[in-house]
Amino acid sequence: MIKDPHIILGVHVSDRVKHIVGHGGVQPILTEYGCYIKTRLGLHEAGKDFCSPNGLILLELAGDPKKGEELEKKLMSIEGVSVKKMVFEHD
Repeated sequence: MIKDPHIILGVHVSDRVKHIVGHGGVQPILTEYGCYIKTRLGLHEAGKDFCSPNGLILLELAGDPKKGEELEKKLMSIEGVSVKKMVFEHD
């Protein structure tokens, strides 16, 4: 049985408030590709008196691999956002 690979995108966002919401931001793109995102996990440092302006979003992709590539390219086109891709093949 051949299984599709697990594809994970790590999305680092500097200045979350500036780059997450609004036209051309991360959130509208994630919403656009929501049917191709199986799992989404947002991480940032927070404490009693501190909330980091930077964040990391982990996305597990599902469905059409071409849509995943489109998503990756759109996210990389946003200033302040960097993307790393991990692909786990099954033997």
